[in-house]
Amino acid sequence: MSFVTLTLLAIGLSFDTFAVSITCGIARKHIVFWEAFRIALVFAFFQSTMPLLGWGFGMTIKSIIEPIDHWLALALLCLIGIKMIIEAFGRDENNSTLDPLNPKVLFTLALATSIDAFAVGIGFVAVIVNIFHAYLIICTVTFIVAMLGMLFGKSIGSAIGKRMEILVG
Repeated sequence: MSFVTLTLLAIGLSFDTFAVSITCGIARKHIVFWEAFRIALVFAFFQSTMPLLGWGFGMTIKSIIEPIDHWLALALLCLIGIKMIIEAFGRDENNSTLDPLNPKVLFTLALATSIDAFAVGIGFVAVIVNIFHAYLIICTVTFIVAMLGMLFGKSIGSAIGKRMEILVG
């Protein structure tokens, strides 16, 4: 898998992280660099580790799935796409107060945004991919996307202020 393909895949995987990071930036109006750095690092770690876990799982059952691996990869990618479409239409707008610096909240958000990356890791078994390169690219892209999302969320929160709290509430 080429660098460009892995980068595009990483961008696609990080859409959920971007949306959640915007919310984190809005929720933490006065977020400082090191807080954002820590949040982005956790998101990047989860997003890049899940494909490794999926790949490891896929490798252990490779002999069983090898005859149908291309169909399995297609099915997994279709399921991920369908999941993203359903989530886009079914988002719950009634959010309670979100504190992304609370470790329990942060790890829950990071896990929730990285589940689809596990399925991608299983799909990696069916294609030729350097798993180490995939890990680094997914980690880097997710970190950058999370930082940008929080910066954008902080800007929105500062610009709109109380009206955004009412809207989000």
